[in-house]
Amino acid sequence: MPKPPEKQISSRPEPEFRYKQCIIIRNDVKMSCGKRCAQAAHASIGAYNGADKTLTKAWMSEGQKKVVLKANDERTLFEIKVIAERAGISTSLIQDAGMTEIPPGTITALGLGPAKSDELDKITGSLTLL
Repeated sequence: MPKPPEKQISSRPEPEFRYKQCIIIRNDVKMSCGKRCAQAAHASIGAYNGADKTLTKAWMSEGQKKVVLKANDERTLFEIKVIAERAGISTSLIQDAGMTEIPPGTITALGLGPAKSDELDKITGSLTLL
């Protein structure tokens, strides 16, 4: 049996992202992979459009880090939305039009930021990656 190639250690340091965007997708709504991706894109653009322009410029210059997380239910999205808004973070709650896979009006995703990474971590740190 052939030996797997050894991992090469990169001499480049990991980039440090001071800003990011968090996209949270409901895990209790049955959606195809493509549908989830579309909902994440809607949430990202919506939150970006509502964010402070100084933050968006800093985030863009760093490479636009995004983290996609999952929430167990609709209530969690609403709770996180309220907490983020109280912290002054841009939010975008996505409600589906119902033209493809799910009933109209279904809340599918929440976009946060861009904002400072440490501020978003305080709000979303208990969520797991999608």
